[in-house]
Amino acid sequence: MHPITTVHYLALSAALLLIGTVGVLTRRNIVIILMSIELILNAVNINLIAFSHALQNVNGQVFAIFVIVDAVAEAAVGLGILIALFRNRETVQADEIDLLKW
Repeated sequence: MHPITTVHYLALSAALLLIGTVGVLTRRNIVIILMSIELILNAVNINLIAFSHALQNVNGQVFAIFVIVDAVAEAAVGLGILIALFRNRETVQADEIDLLKW
């Protein structure tokens, strides 16, 4: 049986980053865009933890906790804005929201 190495974690992180990027660039639903951003942040966290373990240093793990806190704040603010937009426009499609246009 082969051990799981840092390369395996990097491959998983690259896959999550790719899925998240494709989701942000191709989807119109704001909820799915927010979920894709969360996937990208989780890919970053996997990289931080993998390199932290490989280098035997806790700095990456501490930074990953800060990224998680930032992701929670982003989700809370993003969903609050999304609820307000849905109440005004009754849609969650990104290309149908034009509140900032003159």
